[in-house]
Amino acid sequence: MNILDALHLARLQFAFTISFHIVFPAISIGMASFLAVLEWRWLVTRDSVYKELYVFWSRFFAVGFGMGVVSGVVMAYQFGTNWSGFASIAGSVTGPLLTYEVLTAFFLEAGFLGVMLFGWRKVSPRAHFFATLMVALGTLVSTFWILASNSFMQTPQGFVIANGRIVPVDWWKVIFNPSFPFRLAHMTIAAFIVAGFVVAACGAWHLLRGRRDKAILTSFSMALWILLVITPVQIAVGDAHGLNTRKHQPAKIAAIEGLWETERGGTPLNLIGFPDMQAEVTRFTVQVPHLGSLILTHSWDGEILGLKAFPPQDRPYSPIVFWSFRIMAGLGMLMLLTAFLGLVLRIKGRLYEARWYQRVMLLMGPSGIVALLAGWVTTEVGRQPWTVYGVLRTADSVSPVNAQQVGVSLLIFLMVYTLVFGTGIYYMLQMLKRGPAAHVEQEETREHPVLNNRALDAMKPGELT
Repeated sequence: MNILDALHLARLQFAFTISFHIVFPAISIGMASFLAVLEWRWLVTRDSVYKELYVFWSRFFAVGFGMGVVSGVVMAYQFGTNWSGFASIAGSVTGPLLTYEVLTAFFLEAGFLGVMLFGWRKVSPRAHFFATLMVALGTLVSTFWILASNSFMQTPQGFVIANGRIVPVDWWKVIFNPSFPFRLAHMTIAAFIVAGFVVAACGAWHLLRGRRDKAILTSFSMALWILLVITPVQIAVGDAHGLNTRKHQPAKIAAIEGLWETERGGTPLNLIGFPDMQAEVTRFTVQVPHLGSLILTHSWDGEILGLKAFPPQDRPYSPIVFWSFRIMAGLGMLMLLTAFLGLVLRIKGRLYEARWYQRVMLLMGPSGIVALLAGWVTTEVGRQPWTVYGVLRTADSVSPVNAQQVGVSLLIFLMVYTLVFGTGIYYMLQMLKRGPAAHVEQEETREHPVLNNRALDAMKPGELT
């Protein structure tokens, strides 16, 4: 296998660009819903700390949203430059789905984003809250269409092959394909977890620096409540997703588990190991008997197909997905542990005083992003060697370009992304480092809330209309 040919360079380029892109929409999805909760709390309680937090996190959201849009444009162009075979054969399905995403989600977000960011003194509080809800809804609708397209590539149905092309015949089946509900739920909750850990890490940073004002305490507490609720739900959704994957993509499950033989009477779980694709064996394994069957079939002696049950040319590259899955799953267990530790400390009244826990939460800040990327690698590399699973091979999807052309564009992407997105990420980290302005009770002021966070404490609800 030549990893420097046009095919593998094109795959590497797509992996590089989408790894940057996927992080920012995840932040936007999670943060938009968090902003809706903050504004709802302000409308109910009229406690200005919620509005103060809203203004701060809306700035963070705006930067992430902008970088997500910019990086997303690049993804669309690559279908024409590097993957014209895929666009030609599967474009009649993926093209309309991506168009629906633009016509619904993007227009919805763009239409209300300006009101959400700059409309505090232009519209009534209820109208502003409606704009926030529409932006949050837009991010979720965008997730719906993107996951519908990706899920079709994983578990395609509702189509026929005509003149060498994929032609949709039942859009309901195309969209609501077998893996779609699980992927949609899994990705949406992952985005909420990404935002939750970012907010929690920001609060932990400022608690460690000695801040105890209401804005920091409130954001830290809210983030931990969110994580406590959604982390167990994500684990349950992930379990259901695994059962679905075993049914529809058994080769992916075999690669994830590093299983080569189909074992009757119960399959062990390889906790660690090093799959060898040439020798067709997983070396240096640490196994737990029957646990693989228990997790993946919910029975003590359930059968899981091994990689040898599939032709060599149809096997995913196990060494990558074996470890990417364990990174994702391991972080998921660690997230659950930290969330429940937060509950224990809250009950004991030590949540804001346990510096060791705050250090843990600061270190866990990037964990949602790392788990998201590891899950994406598991999903996409595990689908190989197919672009559309069982229908269109990746080797038949690449454009008729040479390695030099793809290599040069990849180097350009490396330089531009490092400069542009490196600057953006640095700016977002600086925002988190500064944090929301200290919540201080003040006399009434008519300063614009976006220009001065502290003015929010003194503003009366009627002044926002």
